Amino acid sequence: MSGVGAAALHGAVLDWYAGHARDLPWRRPGASPWGVLVSEVMLQQTPVARVEPVWAEWLRRWPAPAHLAAAASGEAVRAWGRLGYPRRALRLHAAATAIRDHHGGAVPTTEVELLALPGVGAYTAAAVAAFAFGRRATVVDTNVRRVLARVVGGQAQAAPSLTSAETALARRLLPEDGAESARWSVALMELGALVCTARAPRCGDCPLTASCAWRLAGRPAHDGPPRRGQAWHGTDRQARGALLAVLRGSHSPVGPAALAAAVPGEQQRARCLDSLVADGLVEPLEHGRFRLPGLGTAAPTDGV
Repeated sequence: MSGVGAAALHGAVLDWYAGHARDLPWRRPGASPWGVLVSEVMLQQTPVARVEPVWAEWLRRWPAPAHLAAAASGEAVRAWGRLGYPRRALRLHAAATAIRDHHGGAVPTTEVELLALPGVGAYTAAAVAAFAFGRRATVVDTNVRRVLARVVGGQAQAAPSLTSAETALARRLLPEDGAESARWSVALMELGALVCTARAPRCGDCPLTASCAWRLAGRPAHDGPPRRGQAWHGTDRQARGALLAVLRGSHSPVGPAALAAAVPGEQQRARCLDSLVADGLVEPLEHGRFRLPGLGTAAPTDGV
């Protein structure tokens, strides 16, 4: 894409974002780098509406990485609530510990340093570098991929998984200035989240509608394999969540009767408890009891 074309895209999207951006706490000028890191981890596969109250409570309780690092990892799992994919809570706890021990308690500022933190992948490192520190970093999430697939590639959906070509395209489209590139990235994400949605895109409200290759081609249907939603009811994932909910709600070890009430099937319950132990999310005790990890060795710690 030519520089003129890229500049036109930047102007249209940034102007749209200026008038339509959601007021989210981790985007406000006073948000700390730690708050940005926590938000990026929480927002993975979880809607904004569910994240906001948990993020606010998390930052109230642990306003800096050292505060979380001083708490038991089980307290992080408890505070995670029902955001889903609770191993993310353990990753944040591990990252907070590394930040305290190796970075003087301050979130590192470069992608290379961020990538070295436990549980921080390429997307999160780029997002924190961009949104917390205004660095020029290639931030490519599901929304960015979909917008670029449509506007530039003329396709209804992006590939099933991130490709090197997608990353290269996103990098080519980044503005040169760090602060502007960070704003472009968040604006593109917002456009995908609010307008260029997966199932019901609102092309009439899109600032790129006049130049969108997909719309100009007549909005051809996705010609790849259908994308099926994940089953939930009766799955091990649901059962794991039910067991964790019981453990989160108790400040003492939980015995077999309470766990059986949460997941009646003996084989499924045993299988899920084994997987929770393997993931480090619960600790087994004698007499068939379980607890959240680390709660026998560290008291709950609040930052304020």
